[in-house]
Amino acid sequence: MTPADRFRSAVESRDLAALDGLFTDDIRFYSPVKFKPFEGKPMVLGLFGVLLRTFEDFRYVGHHTGTAETSTDGTTTSSAVLVFRATVNGREIHGIDLLHFDDDDRIKEFTVMVRPQSAVHALGEAVFSGLVADGLVPAPAEG
Repeated sequence: MTPADRFRSAVESRDLAALDGLFTDDIRFYSPVKFKPFEGKPMVLGLFGVLLRTFEDFRYVGHHTGTAETSTDGTTTSSAVLVFRATVNGREIHGIDLLHFDDDDRIKEFTVMVRPQSAVHALGEAVFSGLVADGLVPAPAEG
């Protein structure tokens, strides 16, 4: 089973413990709604906990493998693109997960891209609410 297959299996079975073993300690997660990446395994696992609760009817519909340059240091690594479809708060989402692997086949960089823009907004709002609820990010100041 390839590293991408192991990741796909963990996501489809909503298995956070399996995801824990697939990520490097210093993983960087690039979100479609936030400029700076989420960094570190604890934060990324927390984010996945929220994502797995947020997506409705999540399914992978395609898979491509190859190599790609990372965002962090510009090196070329083995990579995979997993194409997905899902729904969030009634909005249909079409997206990709771009996975970059280290030499031990663990995910060191993860980028998500989604469309259309209305779905990006729905996803961003739902995920932010979940992150606040789980204490992973501070609640916005009321004023």
